Amino acid sequence: MENPNKQEKHMLNDRLELYKDLEQKRNSKLLVYVTSDRPNLGTQIASDILSPFTEHLDKIGDVDKITLLLYTRGGNTLTAWTLVNLIRNFCDDFEVIIPFNCHSAGTLISLGANRIVMTKQATLGPIDPSVNGPLNPAIPGTNNPNARVPVSVEFVDSYLQMAKSELGINDQKGLSDILIDLTKHIHPLTLGQVYKSKTQIKMLAKKLLANHEIEQEHEDAVIKFLCSESGSHDYTMHRKEAKNLGLNIEKPNMELYTCIKSIYDDIEKELELRTPFEPNVLLGNQNQSAYQLRRAIIESVEYGCDVFVSEGILNRHVIQQPNQPQQTTIQDNRTFEGWRQEKLN
Repeated sequence: MENPNKQEKHMLNDRLELYKDLEQKRNSKLLVYVTSDRPNLGTQIASDILSPFTEHLDKIGDVDKITLLLYTRGGNTLTAWTLVNLIRNFCDDFEVIIPFNCHSAGTLISLGANRIVMTKQATLGPIDPSVNGPLNPAIPGTNNPNARVPVSVEFVDSYLQMAKSELGINDQKGLSDILIDLTKHIHPLTLGQVYKSKTQIKMLAKKLLANHEIEQEHEDAVIKFLCSESGSHDYTMHRKEAKNLGLNIEKPNMELYTCIKSIYDDIEKELELRTPFEPNVLLGNQNQSAYQLRRAIIESVEYGCDVFVSEGILNRHVIQQPNQPQQTTIQDNRTFEGWRQEKLN
């Protein structure tokens, strides 16, 4: 295989001037964190980011202001909480720049900033989490015993609210029967974890919002909306609505917007965010192909690039049985998955 990092290092070097320009415009030190939402290859915020982030922050040192350019569809909420506190240990002023999507745990990170810089297309989203674990319901129609259905805190709460408002079940016995019936489909310990997650996310949001210095009535409105009233975890909130809720939102001028968009466009190209991952396409006419997939990056001027990669070998197997249609399966033999540090040229 040819050197898989050659092109990406070149692209990082090209972005460095944009990073320095953005730092100058914001009078700040810049961190960039992007998790891929490439179709069939999504990547989420997880606790393994804390070590590479610490390396970048150690290189940056104690400064007045840090800017985090953030693109993500979400992930682990406690990691979001820890990351905000980690960054704040290195600065007095912390801001988040959102070039496009910043949802779920990404929105939670943004709540911990002093201000949020949002482009025209930037969106925040609800912060209600989903519970994942071995006691979750199995996914129907799969032979994988580890494949489990995520249990959405929002959906469980909506189910109980529906019983009250739509079916008129408000007495204690009726609600108990509804809950008992629910435990036939979702393990009681999972339901307990759902309740715990709901309580936890509200507590974290309240603590993080203190950095926005917004009025109490706005603080309560933000938490209530992001945790329950948006109606769907897929709901997106643009900057006007976020500002109306009381968040400290900044609109970039055209010069700043051009810089932000140039950075995002370059990373979007590198991570192939618009191109679905299709093993058949990667294999082409071959029956075997090695791959390296870049799935997330953490970058700074001082420390360079940490990249989360998946590496492996795809094998196509053709099965032909007598009097049966030909079947084709693709086996993914993953040989490495994790973070790697790439030095600047």
